Amino acid sequence: MHRRLGGVLNRIAAWAIGTRNMLKALLIGLLEPPAIRRAEREGDLTARLALQEEAKSLPFGAVWDHYCLTRDVPVGEAWLADVQAYEQRVTEKRS
Repeated sequence: MHRRLGGVLNRIAAWAIGTRNMLKALLIGLLEPPAIRRAEREGDLTARLALQEEAKSLPFGAVWDHYCLTRDVPVGEAWLADVQAYEQRVTEKRS
C-alpha cells in the first residue's frame, strides 16, 4: 500500500537541504571577488554596492554543479529523488 506523507518534511531531507545550503554559502563566500572586500575596507560603499550587484551574475551555479559532479553527488534537484526513494523504503517498513 502506497502512503503519501504530504506535508511532512522528513529529517533526512531537512538535513540534506541544510547541508547543501551551508556548503553553497561557503562557496559563494569563497567566490566573492576580492575587490568587494577591498572596497569595504576602504569605505568605498558605492564601489562595494556596484561590485556586489555585478557579482550576482557570476557563474556560481556552474561551479556548484561541477563541485557536485566531482563528488558523485546528483546535480540540481536530482538528489531529491534519492531522498524520496529512501523515505519511501523507510516508511514502508514502518507500516
